[in-house]
Amino acid sequence: MKPIFFGALLLFSAGAQAQDYPIKPVPFTSVHVASESFWGQRLQASRDITIPLAFSKCESEGRYRNFELAAKALSGQDTRDVKVKGYSFDDTDVYKTIEGASYLLQTYPDKKLEAYVDSVVAIMAKAQEPDGYLYTARTMNPAHPHEWSGAKRWEKVEELSHEFYNLGHMVEGAVAHYQATGKRNFLDIAIRYADCVCREIGDQPGQQRLVPGHQIAEMALARLYTVTKNKKYLDQARFFLDARGYTSRRDSYSQAHLPVLQQDEAVGHAVRAAYMYAGMADVAALTGDKAYIDAIDRIWDNIVSKKLYITGGIGATASGEAFGDNFELPNMSAYCETCAAIGNVYVNHRLFLLHGESKYYDVLERSLYNGVISGVSLDGGKFFYPNPLESMGQHQRQAWFGCACCPSNICRFIPSIPGYFYQTNNRDLYVNLYGANETSVRLDGKSVKLRQQTHYPADGDVALTITGNQADKFRLRLRIPGWVRGLPVPSGLYSYADDVPQTYSVKVNGQTVEAELEDGYFGIERKWKKGDCVEIHFDMPARTVQATDEVEADRGRVAVTRGPLVYCAEFPDNDFDLGTLLLNQSPQFSATYKADKLCGINELATEAQTLRFADNGKLTTTDVELRLIPYYAWNHRGSGRMLVWIPQQLRCTSPALPPTLASKARLTASTPTASLSAVNDRLVASSADDKTIPYYHWWPKQDAEEWLQYDLAEETVVSQASVYWFDDAPWGGCRVPQSWRIQTRLGNDDWTDVAATEPYAVTRGALCTTRFRPVKASAVRLVVQLPKEHSAGLYEWSIK
Repeated sequence: MKPIFFGALLLFSAGAQAQDYPIKPVPFTSVHVASESFWGQRLQASRDITIPLAFSKCESEGRYRNFELAAKALSGQDTRDVKVKGYSFDDTDVYKTIEGASYLLQTYPDKKLEAYVDSVVAIMAKAQEPDGYLYTARTMNPAHPHEWSGAKRWEKVEELSHEFYNLGHMVEGAVAHYQATGKRNFLDIAIRYADCVCREIGDQPGQQRLVPGHQIAEMALARLYTVTKNKKYLDQARFFLDARGYTSRRDSYSQAHLPVLQQDEAVGHAVRAAYMYAGMADVAALTGDKAYIDAIDRIWDNIVSKKLYITGGIGATASGEAFGDNFELPNMSAYCETCAAIGNVYVNHRLFLLHGESKYYDVLERSLYNGVISGVSLDGGKFFYPNPLESMGQHQRQAWFGCACCPSNICRFIPSIPGYFYQTNNRDLYVNLYGANETSVRLDGKSVKLRQQTHYPADGDVALTITGNQADKFRLRLRIPGWVRGLPVPSGLYSYADDVPQTYSVKVNGQTVEAELEDGYFGIERKWKKGDCVEIHFDMPARTVQATDEVEADRGRVAVTRGPLVYCAEFPDNDFDLGTLLLNQSPQFSATYKADKLCGINELATEAQTLRFADNGKLTTTDVELRLIPYYAWNHRGSGRMLVWIPQQLRCTSPALPPTLASKARLTASTPTASLSAVNDRLVASSADDKTIPYYHWWPKQDAEEWLQYDLAEETVVSQASVYWFDDAPWGGCRVPQSWRIQTRLGNDDWTDVAATEPYAVTRGALCTTRFRPVKASAVRLVVQLPKEHSAGLYEWSIK
């Protein structure tokens, strides 16, 4: 599919017709985002690049072909020779892309795109079985389905089949398509599959008592209820939640270790968890069940108080793509999956609709401006899966992934952003996000029109103009962000480390007005007239943030924020080694707007120092100017050093060391990767579980011989080699090697094993050193035999 020009005016999907939420979101159809604004640029990138790219990948990667093969099987054609490839959830890439495209279709009618979507829906319809079941990973070859699917329906739905997960994304896409076009073709497909699940799954006689292995069906079925008003879908969503912890699946990875109403800590796979928590918030809001309200409130408090990154990301570890322990928030190894950040937005949005407190939008905004949009490049064409807070250059956005959940999730989420700006409750109009737009809302059935003018988040000045009012008197409720009230997040997890004064002001028609904040909102109730203007000013200085001392990874370090944005230091802006950096104790920042840099940013600058050991061993310092950019904009100018948490205490920085034989050598490998530079960066792990420094590995290779090689700067006599092995047991795929040895050569001679005078140690969590008879060499090679059933890796290899 060729790129299509889409518009930036979008349709709100999540809860647009849900009248049962205590607070009602304003439909996306009513929010017109200014094309040159911060969000307008991102919507245009989604329209021009992301969605056309996703459709093209659905074609090239065989997503449509899966539906076609399933249709052939249903028509009686022989598909027994078809090999089911890919993942059992590949169908969802199609559903998510249609969801994103549907928002655009509503605002910018495009007959070509609409016909394209309809043609895809027609293919899907032919792949649906007579009773509504739609799951191509089985239907295309029932005799030999996908290896994760099981021999019959639902057999592995609590493990890896993803049958309910596919239903969830199908419903989300179908509802969006229905709301955008008014057509029922996709919606009817989703309803038939939902009805199939409702018939076969439950606690009634003849039904199977099963829950989703990967959650999302819960929140999707709640959404289907809000559109159809058929309570059986809400009941099914609640069944999936009520039954969790009581079926055969009982583990923390899938949040099934306890019944959901007994849970009080965010655990396990972060995306699955966030989707489940969003479903819990839906059930809490749509039923008013106090037990559900209390449970989701406890879990939210645990996340925000102990497991939230300053970027709004969640999910600390790659092991299980999961939440870590309380206060376990490493930076370089932070997982912070893009999908998890999107899930965090879903949870906090629903909790606001339930409770009406600004703290949920404080978290939502933090996630939105940092942890979410860092997951997609500024042009909309490349994606991060994890979003680390520190890098040595081993992280790069990719054009796509085999497991494409993050790109396709970005595809469906970015177009939905305008619907998070406003909400209503009787005659209250909430303004929760700030950005240039125009909106038309209804308060008690009466029309109110509003125009918002601002360069936010570039500055903190906002002008809200009433452009029409048939509602007479109503209350405008303006969110005063936590960051302007001295709260970077609504908990004690992070606090400001400086004493920089910060305040806000509100004027109506040029006159300053005062009001006591209520749940974080500045309320103005009056009879509004066309032309009335509310001017809001938020002070927006750069500020330093510190983590509670319980977060070990951030001790002695500070992060820099300005408004809702988190900043980072990146190598292209700083001509020194960021690993040797030490920030001043009382830094003063300047902010300079640069329109031609990274699509327009405020660059921050401050004085700092770098540290190094001279050749004589003395510690020396050099004054430097440190420049910082918004975190969302990193990794657009090549791969290199980046850090969010900047050392402010000596114990946290790493002075540059004198060069060594290894650091001066040219490093090559049998398997070169982006992380190869970790081998001779002179950083040695503090323990086997050190997540603060980079490492090199051979994953997924196993039971093979691999090598690393130093070509020395000059011929040198060597007699010792030391290796610190990377071993991520028990969850990861790397272990200490089966064996290793050192070889040398001189000039063009053959490689020769050294004469070791002591054993080659393979100890986890220790520097393994071997000595050998001195030998003159121009090159040294480390030869590694990988374990039979695991791979291997290392933090550092030094020679003397």
